This record gives sequence, C-alpha cells and structure tokens, in this order.
Amino acid sequence: MINIQTHGHIDRELCGIPLSVGEGSSQVQLETTPRMVTDESGLVHGGFIFGLADYSAMIAVNHPHVVLGSAEVKFLKPVNVHDVVVAGATVTRTEGRKHVVSVTVERGDVKVFEGEFICFVLDKPVLS
Repeated sequence: MINIQTHGHIDRELCGIPLSVGEGSSQVQLETTPRMVTDESGLVHGGFIFGLADYSAMIAVNHPHVVLGSAEVKFLKPVNVHDVVVAGATVTRTEGRKHVVSVTVERGDVKVFEGEFICFVLDKPVLS
C-alpha cells in the first residue's frame, strides 16, 4: 500500500498514477491520451509532462502542505499520444522547509524531461 499524504484530490488521469513512494523518492506513471494532444501529429502538450513531474516531486516530499516554489526544467524529446511515461523524483537536499527535488521523465529508456523542483513544506494549507 502506497501511503501518499499530499494532493489527495489530484486527477490521476491527467497527472499520473503513483507506482512507488519511498523516503524522499517516488515514481509516477502517465499514459497520455487524446485529451492531451496539441495538433494533428499527436504531440502531447508539455504542460501535462510538467504536471506529471510536479506531482512526482510533491509525493517524493510527501507532506500534506507541500507546495511548489520554483522549477528549472528541460524538455528533451517530444511525447506522443498513447506514450507511457514515468517520472522519477528524488529529494536531493533539504534545508529547513525547503526541499530540492530532482525529477526525470522517461519513455522506456529515453529521457524526455528533466528538472529541479524547489518545494516548500508549510505549516498549513496555502489557501487557508
């Protein structure tokens, strides 16, 4: 049983299905769908890949009040409709409330995205 403490209402069809959650790490899988396509060639909008990576970073931190502060990312290869991609996230550094998370997204053995996410753990929900 995967014990995820954050983002309980996220749409997993759009942001991915968690495969594993460990201490400071996660893996999340997304099967891209026609709803994510930008054009007639079947190109998936990068926002969905970013959302997958962000979700993976959030559950690697795995705190009920984790939020994204910033991200530095690179889109390396295009993703097509019906591709299955997996995001792997690892917390690389923690400084108080700040968590630095490295994320890669792969389609099979091809890296399509990489980034560093700066996440913050708050005392209460950001909108409260």
